Amino acid sequence: MIETPYLLFLGDAPDMLAAKVAIGIRDWRPENAIGQIRLPGCGADLGLTDMTLAEAKEAGAKTLVIGVANRGGVISDAWKEVLIQALDMGYDLASGLHNLLRDEGDLVAAAQTHGGTLHDVRVPTVGYPIANGVKRSGKRCLAVGTDCSVGKMYTAMAMERDMHARGMKATFRATGQTGILITGHGVPLDAVIADFMAGSVEYLTPDNDDDHWDMIEGQGSLFHVSYSGVTMALIHGGQPDALILCHEPTREHMRGLPGYTLPSLEALRDTALPLAQVANPACKVVGVSVNTQHLSEEDAHAYLAEVEERMGLPATDPYRFGSDKLVDALAAL
Repeated sequence: MIETPYLLFLGDAPDMLAAKVAIGIRDWRPENAIGQIRLPGCGADLGLTDMTLAEAKEAGAKTLVIGVANRGGVISDAWKEVLIQALDMGYDLASGLHNLLRDEGDLVAAAQTHGGTLHDVRVPTVGYPIANGVKRSGKRCLAVGTDCSVGKMYTAMAMERDMHARGMKATFRATGQTGILITGHGVPLDAVIADFMAGSVEYLTPDNDDDHWDMIEGQGSLFHVSYSGVTMALIHGGQPDALILCHEPTREHMRGLPGYTLPSLEALRDTALPLAQVANPACKVVGVSVNTQHLSEEDAHAYLAEVEERMGLPATDPYRFGSDKLVDALAAL
């Protein structure tokens, strides 16, 4: 188990999107986020107390969590000084990057010398099967996006929270490093060998009660040329009964791909649904989740109303305004 509370390391993250791991922990497990530590030039600020390693240690921090998801998942040389110092001071380290802590000799040596533990949450710990496509009992909902980092995890977590408040049976199923760090379990999908990705999603969402919903954390986007593969694995391995379309309307281009514009919600619907119906012919698109963080409240409500009228589907920002509309849609299935 990863010991809490955490000190969240933001490094030299260029913007808030790059710090999405730390943001997720702050928003969904605030009791575990004791503070943040940043390098000069960091463009992200969680609004938490900026602390030195010594200050956070005095305040009770147990683990330094790398809260940055940079392109390629690299542990840069600029970070090493802080990470090694943290191990020297008795911290454990936790990371969800592709560049594993355990592969860095100097970090391994420091951990061994000072008794620290290196937690790489982006490492599969199960021998996942190849997907067989057999229908499973229970119900499943998957968030799919027009782009990466548009709110797919937040949508699933907000819906799970609001479903529990109604007494509904629901389980958030984490498929990425942030979700795993928040909940303590899940499948690091983008680290699973390609042939076994869909099978790992089947493993994650097994047979369940007929009235139980697995809220599957979405990843990537069918329209993102870098990360579309994980989305396909979720669509076929998850066999969703319901799809939630996720969108961030102020994006000028796909995340990390300045030459690609975002698809429309209609294009997402018309692409994702037929693919989902390959594995589950009964699958339906039931609602739209819009990340309105960069819109005023007035503009956000106007945009949501326009989407509802245009798409004929309930639309909300589940983190900002609650997910009742989306939960109602699931309850009606």
